[in-house]
Amino acid sequence: MIDFIIKSTASLFVLLAVYHLALENEKMHHFNRFYLLFAIIFSFTIPFITIEVIQEITTPFTSKNAITMEGATMTSVEDSTNYWIIAIWSIYGVITSVLLFRFIRNILKLNAKSKSGTEINYKNVNLVLLKEKTLPYTFMNSIFINETDYHNRKIEAELYTHELIHVNQKHTLDILLLETLKAVFWFNPIFIFYKKAIQLNHEFLADEKVVQSHNNVPFYQNLLITKASANQTYYLASNLNYSVTKKRLIMMTKTTSTSRAMLKKIAIAPLFSFILFFSCTKNVEQEKTSETTIKSKTPVTGIEKYFENTIFLIKDEKGNIVSDKKFSELTSEEKKNIPPPPPPRVTSVNEQENSKQLNDLKNAVSPKYVEITTVEVPENGIHNTASVNEKPTFPGGMDKFYQFVAENFKAPSQPNLKGKVYITFIVEIDGSLNDFKILRDIGYGTGKEAVRVLESCPKWIPGKINGKAVRTLYSLPITINTEQ
Repeated sequence: MIDFIIKSTASLFVLLAVYHLALENEKMHHFNRFYLLFAIIFSFTIPFITIEVIQEITTPFTSKNAITMEGATMTSVEDSTNYWIIAIWSIYGVITSVLLFRFIRNILKLNAKSKSGTEINYKNVNLVLLKEKTLPYTFMNSIFINETDYHNRKIEAELYTHELIHVNQKHTLDILLLETLKAVFWFNPIFIFYKKAIQLNHEFLADEKVVQSHNNVPFYQNLLITKASANQTYYLASNLNYSVTKKRLIMMTKTTSTSRAMLKKIAIAPLFSFILFFSCTKNVEQEKTSETTIKSKTPVTGIEKYFENTIFLIKDEKGNIVSDKKFSELTSEEKKNIPPPPPPRVTSVNEQENSKQLNDLKNAVSPKYVEITTVEVPENGIHNTASVNEKPTFPGGMDKFYQFVAENFKAPSQPNLKGKVYITFIVEIDGSLNDFKILRDIGYGTGKEAVRVLESCPKWIPGKINGKAVRTLYSLPITINTEQ
């Protein structure tokens, strides 16, 4: 939520600043209206956009026999209720509810006024005649005017034209949008300035149409100044007396060339791209395994190429074939028993000759089958995880195991207790766990609790060597973190 507020507010501020500096004083009011509304939509969208920039980082090569274990983390949250958060959200909810109630009440009040007064159809809009003394103002499809002024023909044609523009261009919808945002994000003053900018732009649009239709700028300017002393009407309505300032009077006589307007519109486009890139870019580090192979100095790559099409027959100590593998599937112990390839025909310390020897090795014809004898460990022998081909694992994967431990581990009531419990156990051939040993705990019964959870654990999938299940010693760190 905080990230959303920061990113959206920063974007809103930058776009509004650019509007006041570069666009507000230019006579391209339709574009400015679109710009302000789009700025709001754009700013609310960018916190949900992420542009990932992948950066490759090189890490040392890790062999297939390397073991990486991550312990499950249990966090006790029984007494961790954050009353400050509850209080803040409660205050926010109360204030927002009051503002939304006020907003809806004013809408209903204007609707009630439109029904209470006399309605007259005028150029496809409703003229609502009111008893109260008021300047003309607009809400949705209705123009509210004083009944006496209407019958005595004291309302100038320019005023009718002005209000018709508010109706036809749906300016009320812009105001309703801003008022809704002000009620929901009442703590953010940026929307107050956006409403002022949009309302002033509405007046520019209406004034422009009046000047085009009646072609009497001095009279219209004097009319605005004359009406300026009237009381302000409803804040949801568009009305004649909004911000009768020097800006409006100057704007009526100002001109903006087509080329200047187009240049500014084009110049604005990179601004959105910059904000999007600056706010949404996230650097993602992608690990790239680095395997150092110096072909001119070592024959490793040549051996792999030489045995590329060879099938290795794995035999036990009795001479029985227990499995067959390709070179890439062999363990490091099995690779030690591979007979070396035939020596190069020429031996030379010269770099060029070494390269020729390597090519000779790559192009040599390898045997179709090679037998490798391995020494079988007795069935009751205990292996560590580095010596097995297939490591023992929990049914469904280790994530499921961590979930099982986290759900069943009862953390001590001791507050602010942090540390790790180290425990070892044997995964038997049938997958059962036994011989639990606590190497280190942090007291308060954490070690015994870890043993209790593991004793209730479902059977694992046992470790295997050459496809045969073996007893495997397994170690597990469990991180304890209780917070008051």
